[in-house]
Amino acid sequence: MSATTGHGGEATDLAPLDSYRSHVLARIAPLEPLELALLEAHGCVLAEDVAARASIPRFDNSAMDGYAVAAAAVEPGTPLEVLGEAAAGAPADAEVTPGGAVRIMTGALIPAGADAVVPVEEAEEEHGKVTLRVAPAPGDHVRRAGEDVREGDSVLGAGTRLQAAELGMLASLGHNRAVVHPKPRLVVLSTGDELVDPGGPLGPGQLYDSNSFMLTALAREAGAACYRQPIVPDDREQLQEAFEGALPRADVLVTSGGVSAGRYDLVKEVLAELGDVEFTRVAMKPGMPQAFGFLASGAADPVPCFGLPGNPVSAYVSFEVFVRPAIRRMQGRSDLNRPRIAAIADEAFDAPPGKVTFLRVMLERGDGAWHARTTGAQGSGLLHSVVNAHGLAEIPAERTRVERGEQVLVHLLVDPA
Repeated sequence: MSATTGHGGEATDLAPLDSYRSHVLARIAPLEPLELALLEAHGCVLAEDVAARASIPRFDNSAMDGYAVAAAAVEPGTPLEVLGEAAAGAPADAEVTPGGAVRIMTGALIPAGADAVVPVEEAEEEHGKVTLRVAPAPGDHVRRAGEDVREGDSVLGAGTRLQAAELGMLASLGHNRAVVHPKPRLVVLSTGDELVDPGGPLGPGQLYDSNSFMLTALAREAGAACYRQPIVPDDREQLQEAFEGALPRADVLVTSGGVSAGRYDLVKEVLAELGDVEFTRVAMKPGMPQAFGFLASGAADPVPCFGLPGNPVSAYVSFEVFVRPAIRRMQGRSDLNRPRIAAIADEAFDAPPGKVTFLRVMLERGDGAWHARTTGAQGSGLLHSVVNAHGLAEIPAERTRVERGEQVLVHLLVDPA
C-alpha cells in the first residue's frame, strides 16, 4: 500500500482506513477444520452442513404427566379402568382399549390404541379407575414423531456458530462430535523497557503493563484461545527470541508498542527481519501507526502478526478495527463486525481532517432514539475514556465536525440497555 514503509523507511502519506483494512482481511483465511467433542466445539463455527440422521422426536410421546386415552371413547365423568402405566424410556405395559386408560409420564411413548393425553390435573384416580373432567381431542398433549425435525432435514448450516441451543440440537441428533473451524490460538506480547507487571515495584519512568491484559481479554471475548507472554524489553536478541518462540503455538500474534517512528522501536526492525511485516500510517485516530504481515519460523506455516500502537486507547481501537474481524474470519464467521447503530449527537464532535476518528461515547435512549455523548477527554493514553464507553462513534475522514443533533454511526462495545 502507498503508505507502507520498508525497513528504515518513512511514510509520506496516510493509507485510507477502509482500503488498509480490506488489504489486511484479504490475507486472513478461516482455520482448517477439526473434529472436536461437542463441548470443546462450544463457540466454534461449523465447517459443514448437518442434516438430521433421524426424526425428532423419534416417536409419538406425551407432553404431560397424565392418562393416555382414545379420545373418541372418553365421556367426561365416566370412570375409565387404569390398564397400566407408560414410563419414559420404556414401552407401556398395556394397550389402550375402549373404556380404559394408561397412566403416562412426560416423554413416555404413546401406547397403542391411544391418540390423546389428559393431564393429571384434569383427572381423579381411585381404586384402579380414573375419572376425567374434560373431553380430549385427538392429538391433545401428544408430541408427534418428527414434530421438531424430520429425518433428512437440513438442521444447521456451515458457518453456524455453536452455542447452547446448537449443541443441544446436535446432541439430540446423536452427534457427539462436530467438524468446526477451531478457535484461533492468539499470543499477545507487550514490549518496552518502561513496562512492569502489575504488582511489581516501579522505577523512574516506568509504568504498569495494561495493554497485554486488555488485549488478551479482548481476544478471549472475540472467541480466541489467548495466551499472554511476559514483557519483552527493548533488546534485539530478546525480541527475536520471544517472537520466534511464540510462533509454534500461535495462529496469530499480536504485539503492542514499538511500531511508531521512535529511535528505540526495535520491534519494527525485528519483525521486518522475520517476515513480510509492513508498517503503515493509517488515516485513523487513534491508532495511526500499524504493522501487519506474516512471520515465518522453520517448517511451520507463516503466522499473521498485528503490531499495534503502544498507547492504550490506540491499542484498544486498533484491536476492534483490525484484530477482532481477523479473529472472526479465522473462526469461519461471516459477521466480522460488532453491531452498529445510528445515534444522535448530544454535543458537537470535532475531528482532525483526513482521518477516520473514533470517539468513545456513552449511549442513552430517549425520544425513541439513541443519543451519544463523549466519555470525556479523548486522548490516546486515557484508558478511562474506554472504561465508561458503550461504543465508538465513527466520524468519517471527510468530516471535521459533527454538530449537535446530527446522526453518527456507533460501533457498540457493550449492550447499552
